[in-house]
Amino acid sequence: MTDTSEADRNPWIVFLIFLRLGLTSFGGPIAHLGYFRDEFVIRRRWLTERSYADLVALCQFLPGPASSQVGIALGLSRSGYVGALAAWAGFTLPSAIALILFAQGIAHYGDVIPSGVLHGLKVVAVAVVAQAVWGMARNLCPDTPRITIMASVACFVLLAPSAWGQVGMIAVAGMAGLLLFKPAPDTGHDPLPITVSHQAGVIGLTLFFALLAGLPILAELMPSQTVAMVDAFYRAGSLVFGGGHVVLPLLQTEVVPTGWVGNEAFLAGYGAAQAVPGPLFTFAAFLGASMNDAPSGGLGGLIGLLAIFAPSFLLVVGVLPFWERLRRNAHT
Repeated sequence: MTDTSEADRNPWIVFLIFLRLGLTSFGGPIAHLGYFRDEFVIRRRWLTERSYADLVALCQFLPGPASSQVGIALGLSRSGYVGALAAWAGFTLPSAIALILFAQGIAHYGDVIPSGVLHGLKVVAVAVVAQAVWGMARNLCPDTPRITIMASVACFVLLAPSAWGQVGMIAVAGMAGLLLFKPAPDTGHDPLPITVSHQAGVIGLTLFFALLAGLPILAELMPSQTVAMVDAFYRAGSLVFGGGHVVLPLLQTEVVPTGWVGNEAFLAGYGAAQAVPGPLFTFAAFLGASMNDAPSGGLGGLIGLLAIFAPSFLLVVGVLPFWERLRRNAHT
């Protein structure tokens, strides 16, 4: 059973919950998913273990930052569109603000935070990841065939790490499950409350692809730094599979050769992004604030931040209305 506490449905409460996570979630997207599981499955019981695992699998399959997309989906299911914005803002703003300040030379993390503190936080993150993996494995891999699939996929992605490899193995594992396991009887699973209509889902997906195709054309027709920034960051958020680190080379090719950001500044920002909690995609806020030409500073950081996360919002809104139907289909 999931918890239906009305207090947790207040968008302000949703924001505060995710703000605490945004201030304390070190260790990258896998660790974030472990923190989310502890908070929303174990502690608050917003959803069941299986529903959470399905949601994580869906967001891992989509391009963009999986942990942020899971947070957006949780906020959306808890408190509608305002809840989705509240969850994203709470989880994202701490690191985004810190990186914008760093870009402007106000905060210098290498001198302020001792390296031992950062190392300790990373050690804690390892423990969180291990606990999450163990807890999910016990629930989702109860027999030898499932353990075999899990171990085989894990070995493959560890030996041949790539974004497309991860997506491919998700598809292969799904086909293996289709062939090996009989449909489970309907035991009245606890669906994630979806407040998005199918019409809104179609609009979200249409906007996602329209912007992906239209922004490069608009950037060519309107030689504006702002439009070019939005195009570059939106494209980066739309085409990256495999977590936050994968977006770095794509961003580097967009901002360094064009002279928007120097290579030394890019590397310094990457180091700072490793030192702050929250999603690594907030590195876009640092890059936007570090632009050599306007818009830069706080405005540039905001533009970069909104542009790189916009695809995630559109994809989550676009896919979630159809996701529950797929979950109900025993052959999916």
